[in-house]
Amino acid sequence: MKNHTYKLTVQWTGNIGTGTSTYKNFERSHNILIDGKPNIEASSDPSFLGDNTKHNPEELFLASLASCHMLWYLHLCAVAGVIIVAYEDNATGTMVENPNGSGHFTEVTLYPMVTVANKSMIEKATVLHQKTNTYCFIANSVNFTVKHKPTIKAIESTPT
Repeated sequence: MKNHTYKLTVQWTGNIGTGTSTYKNFERSHNILIDGKPNIEASSDPSFLGDNTKHNPEELFLASLASCHMLWYLHLCAVAGVIIVAYEDNATGTMVENPNGSGHFTEVTLYPMVTVANKSMIEKATVLHQKTNTYCFIANSVNFTVKHKPTIKAIESTPT
């Protein structure tokens, strides 16, 4: 077994003068800082008094799942000889907010739109999405099944 460690800094930037003196008297703005990488300006979801022009944790969580799936899928396709020439995913996720204010994601569905180099690769490209679920680090770290509904087409064919 091999361990990987990740490090970042989350820095609150939302003190507008009185700290957290009241629930509505501070901004949820913060920066996500990772050495050698661009700063991510973030906030909470606007439903929780956040800035809608900044990324929020829920969006970043969904992006992590979609990105991890894509990267593993591309890897498995390359190893299997399936040539992917385009990939786009319009992922969706549902979070339930409980009466006490806590919440959790109940589902995420990925909608990868994949273009392969030729028609003979469509079937294998479809099967590899299922295999990807067993490898994705992020999907394996959540307590719900990450669903996927891929659309796969070849450069010279119509979608399946």
